[in-house]
Amino acid sequence: MSFKDLPQAQQLLELAAKSGAQYAEVYQSQLHSQPVFFEANRLKQLESNQSEGIALRLWCEGRPGLAVAYGAAKPQDLVDRALSICQFNEPESVELAVGRKENYPDLGDNVPVEKLIAIGKEAIAQIRDAYPEVLCEAQLECESETTRLINSQGLDCHYTDTTLSCSLDVEWVRGDNFLSVYDGQTQRSSLTSDRVVQNILQRLSWATENISLPAGRIPVLLTAKAADLLWDTVQAALNGKRVLEGTSPWSEYLSQSVMSDELTLSQKPDTGPYSCPFDDEGTPTQTLLLIREGILQQFYCDRTTGRLLGTSTTGNGFRPSMGSYPTPGLVNLLIQPGKGSLDQLIGQLDQGLVVDQMLGGGAGISGDFSVNVELGYRVHKGKIIGRVKDTMVAGNVYTALKQLVAIGDDADWNGPCYTPSLIVEGLSVTSS
Repeated sequence: MSFKDLPQAQQLLELAAKSGAQYAEVYQSQLHSQPVFFEANRLKQLESNQSEGIALRLWCEGRPGLAVAYGAAKPQDLVDRALSICQFNEPESVELAVGRKENYPDLGDNVPVEKLIAIGKEAIAQIRDAYPEVLCEAQLECESETTRLINSQGLDCHYTDTTLSCSLDVEWVRGDNFLSVYDGQTQRSSLTSDRVVQNILQRLSWATENISLPAGRIPVLLTAKAADLLWDTVQAALNGKRVLEGTSPWSEYLSQSVMSDELTLSQKPDTGPYSCPFDDEGTPTQTLLLIREGILQQFYCDRTTGRLLGTSTTGNGFRPSMGSYPTPGLVNLLIQPGKGSLDQLIGQLDQGLVVDQMLGGGAGISGDFSVNVELGYRVHKGKIIGRVKDTMVAGNVYTALKQLVAIGDDADWNGPCYTPSLIVEGLSVTSS
């Protein structure tokens, strides 16, 4: 079903105006997914899921009100609920995109369930050919989401986003030695499991022997999968709302160095499987150079944050949920790759730790963290010599990014973050 079949959005705007609202906005989302599940090496379950949500935001005498419905809803009931909330809110500036009409093409392709099943079976077969004793779980999915935003200023934009994903989790039990290795990928128009399978096979081969790790401050290599430990905090520090609140440590550091000059970070909303043409306020997304060679260039903002900062929106107003107001959020964060494959980065280390999977939460806006290593390997004289267990890594994100040793060219998507592996110093490693 397309939004051309759903006249409810326009009807809501008309009812809101008739009921006394001076401004109104309707946000619609429609999702259809077909996940395929494998468990204990075998196909377990097929599903077909469909959901729909609609959010009405309106202003009456400057006071905002928000009402949300999932599935079927009576338009007048939604308007009445939003109006009833207005009386409890203080007046605010109305932040609405100017009128334009855009229908963006779907950049992805649907893949039939039969093909997803075939990909999953082949991936599990390849892993078990090399390691017959392991147990594999997998999830493959074709997901299509259509988003429409329409407002009383004449805005009417919508796009459909179709993505394909594959995730694989392998468990290897040898006596009291338990190992879990997982990997995955998301694509637009075609999906293969080749890279996922090769990554898992490599990590299984590295983990054939357990080995102790000397404590102290040694270089730590974070793979692309583990590098979110750093970038989640960086995204928070670049958030314009954090600057307004005074909680970003970079609030007063525009045009100054905040990390190694080897690092350049940008947002590229038209790149990769998480691309997005406009934000949840109707503003077109745009390429942003956030940090260039370690120098802070700008923060990202929604409409309200940009106005209060005295700049303007950067097209980064997104709703954390259907029932939330837009707040600053990045579309894609891309870290410019350096030189050298993962193997070449490992070869640079005389002694070191490779971190591939972690347990527990990462760092907050302070940058301080202490995490358990779920999957890590010891490096000795440029070679991985075994898996380490019962190991913890602690330190500070901002300090680590200033002590960058090397950055690889093996960038991959870790969610909407395109990051290579990197080696940092200044972290404390403890192992029992």
